[in-house]
Amino acid sequence: MTTALQPPLPSHPVLRLHLAPLGSMPRPIDGAWWPRSYDLLTELPRLLAGLPHAWGHITSVTVNGATWSAVPGRMLVFNEVIRLRRSLAASAPHTIVLLAPGKGRWDLLVVPPDTTEEAAQPLMAAAANGQA
Repeated sequence: MTTALQPPLPSHPVLRLHLAPLGSMPRPIDGAWWPRSYDLLTELPRLLAGLPHAWGHITSVTVNGATWSAVPGRMLVFNEVIRLRRSLAASAPHTIVLLAPGKGRWDLLVVPPDTTEEAAQPLMAAAANGQA
């Protein structure tokens, strides 16, 4: 019996995140994130690890409760407690809100995980350019 060798999977998949450039004007959307699943406990640590250091320590995250899988009230990420909130607002079904005390609030468009790359890339670019 012959076994085909598979290339090893990367231990940390590339974060699919496009952020708007820093500017003086507030934006309704600060960029776009394309997670690989709706499992927040798996996806959130990857997102937080890839954010700019200037955003500071994110202490609170709000996601759409109808979109994401079960979300506990808080979780430990990199030895820091993150408060998780679920919103059922129909006005923002595909966003995630990140809060860092004393630093600010950032709203990211969430591209659905099952979106094709051809469809996701223009959405992400538009969000990063303030056109979402």
